[in-house]
Amino acid sequence: MKPSIESPYRSLPLAASNANRGDFNTLSELCLAAQANLPKPVWDYLAGGAGTETTLRRNRATLDTIGLKGRVLRDVRHIDTQTTLLGLPLAFPFFPSPIGSLGLIHTAGAAAVAQAATGMGTTHFFGLNSEIAIEEVVLHATRPLVLQLYLRGDYPWARSVIDRAVAQGFHALCITVDVPVIARRDRDLINGFIPLNLLARPNLQDTQSGLDRTGLDWQVIERIVAYSPLPVIIKGIQTLEDALLAQSIGAKAIYLSNHGGRQLDYAAAGIEILSEIAPELDETIEIYVDSGFLNGSDIVKAIALGARAVGLGKMQGYALAAGGAAGLRQMLALLHEELKTTMALVGATQLDQLGPQVLRPLPGIPGDITTQFAAGV
Repeated sequence: MKPSIESPYRSLPLAASNANRGDFNTLSELCLAAQANLPKPVWDYLAGGAGTETTLRRNRATLDTIGLKGRVLRDVRHIDTQTTLLGLPLAFPFFPSPIGSLGLIHTAGAAAVAQAATGMGTTHFFGLNSEIAIEEVVLHATRPLVLQLYLRGDYPWARSVIDRAVAQGFHALCITVDVPVIARRDRDLINGFIPLNLLARPNLQDTQSGLDRTGLDWQVIERIVAYSPLPVIIKGIQTLEDALLAQSIGAKAIYLSNHGGRQLDYAAAGIEILSEIAPELDETIEIYVDSGFLNGSDIVKAIALGARAVGLGKMQGYALAAGGAAGLRQMLALLHEELKTTMALVGATQLDQLGPQVLRPLPGIPGDITTQFAAGV
């Protein structure tokens, strides 16, 4: 019998959503429902970004300046969206990216994401900061997960976390490296919202002797990569120099990200980072990307520019708030349908047929006609 995903967590001063519905016909409906279901501080935490939110807006605005070339009279009766992530088969090239406070968004939290994602044929990057333990989240998954690791403890603590992940059948380890300090997020500061204080964090116990993250360097990461029996993904890469360093220490994949606009203000958009780095790397290392990807056309653009798979951050949160596990399943289904439709319209039946030849520049799009998802809803 599958374990319940009712919330076992402490009562929150701001009520998380407890919605359970999947009757959404479009992704925009889902986003609007999410905003309606969340208290303003939680919505601002989910939808907002760092500082002036320039990076947040740039993530969307840049995607909206990349056009697609429609092709006609192509046999597109059978569209295949399957791929692999470090050898793990995926039904489609996207997955819920790591979010550490899913329990603030919905009472079922990370358990609902693991259940929905694996049930739909993809994986979930489970955040170490989550409100449930590594040993519990796997009970809700039907296929292997990826563990996302923040280095909050000393080296023996990191080894113990990796050992637990191995014992629970995790597929890979994803080390997030772009948070030496937490950025100033103005919406949270105005709301007095401190998410780390609002949930139990069972995976962060015994970290009192923890590392100072401002002192982390490539030698520390290399030591962990050397120890890990799991293939390692380095998340938070934004430059070619760091991508090459990650590859040189043995990472099997790099995860390009500006943290969804939540860390460095005035950073390049996720799609810009991808377009700069992917052409310079060989096929021995896999590339994933997130930050601003919200629809099927976005996925096509990322694959065409060299990504193997795309992480979903804000859209994951919107789906969870809108409808719990049912909302997540519907979001993944809608996104999959949009991906297949867009592939058919550009004349591609397999992901390896997507390349720069399907793209065209669309410069100078006025701000009033950019997507409604530009900075939330």
